[in-house]
Amino acid sequence: MSREESPLSGAPLKDEEPYDRALRPKTLAEFVGQDKLKENLKVFIEAARRRKEPLDHCLFYSPPGLGKTTLASILARELGVNLRTTSGPIMERAGDLAALLTDLTEGDVLFIDEIHRLNRLVEESLYPVLEDFTFYIQTGKGPMASTVKLAVPRFTLVGATTRAGLLTGPLRDRFGIVGHLGFYSLGELTAIVRRSAGLLGVKADAGGCEEVARRSRATPRIANRLLRRVRDFAEVQGTGAIDRAAARSALDQLEVDHHGLDVLDRRFLRALTEKFGGGPVGVETLSVAVSEEVDTLTDVVEPFLIQAGFLQHTPRGRMATRLAFDHLGVKPPARLGELFA
Repeated sequence: MSREESPLSGAPLKDEEPYDRALRPKTLAEFVGQDKLKENLKVFIEAARRRKEPLDHCLFYSPPGLGKTTLASILARELGVNLRTTSGPIMERAGDLAALLTDLTEGDVLFIDEIHRLNRLVEESLYPVLEDFTFYIQTGKGPMASTVKLAVPRFTLVGATTRAGLLTGPLRDRFGIVGHLGFYSLGELTAIVRRSAGLLGVKADAGGCEEVARRSRATPRIANRLLRRVRDFAEVQGTGAIDRAAARSALDQLEVDHHGLDVLDRRFLRALTEKFGGGPVGVETLSVAVSEEVDTLTDVVEPFLIQAGFLQHTPRGRMATRLAFDHLGVKPPARLGELFA
């Protein structure tokens, strides 16, 4: 199974995006998990309402699929304003930014996904917009060049990134609200799966919902995706209802194990444990060994493996843990004996 076919791939597939949107919560009250961040956002939203001002600019960072885009949509809905969405990589020129800004009205929310991938010139054009709501347009070249000031309606920028460390200091410092989204607990994911099953009209008992949640890498997007695939197996090979046995059977056929690891995760860990003796080894070397892009490994694969205790980062590179060797049934090399004792 290739990464594109994997049910645990980080980004939503094009034909699944409408389903992802349909299952997203519409309000903070419906949003499960991230309790501390939600409580803070409620305060900030209410304060902005009372002052009749736009919400301060927000930056959300986390691994893929934990709710950054959903929160941006919820903020716009809670504030009663329009939501405009774009992505950092597609804004190549300052003119692309200008086109977005001129389409905004007072108080709107502008959401920029993958904001760490903004073009440098676009990013620098954004600084005065975030501070003074003024966009500067340069016309002409050489001695005939001039700068025109364009007033921009007061709006809220919501930036999302999976690589907070790649944001420049000047950009990061212009966000008044910064929130980190962590992985979800089994109870939270079970509640999400139960809610999504109801929206999809799927009969799923507590055991079935928990089994899907358990294998979802602590990530809501993956939980919803696995639920849809389990529903397919239940309808074709079963009664249409999802209980624990039906969920286990379907997820086993999808090659998602009881820890939530998929084919690429296990290939990554096998390369680390069998080819490189558990490490330490650099991510570039691992990328070649498993024939995957470095960004896929660092953004999608490694965060959960670290959180679940299969992988650790050291100054010398990536190292497998005892749990990784035990899970794969691989005997640790003798040199790691003292470390794992």
